[in-house]
Amino acid sequence: MIRWLITTFVATMILSACWPWLRKIGVGRMPGDVSFTLFGRTYYFPFMSSIILTFVFFALARAL
Repeated sequence: MIRWLITTFVATMILSACWPWLRKIGVGRMPGDVSFTLFGRTYYFPFMSSIILTFVFFALARAL
């Protein structure tokens, strides 16, 4: 259980650092992606983009 928690935390930190680059290629602008501003800071929750990226990585892993 703790491994999944650590993995999720590390993945979130990496994706947060890469967010400006990911926005340029279209991640986070799909229907189902949520963003809101709270106290002057913008928070992004790319639900649909995460599902699509999961399918793409899964297909690549199966192909290799």
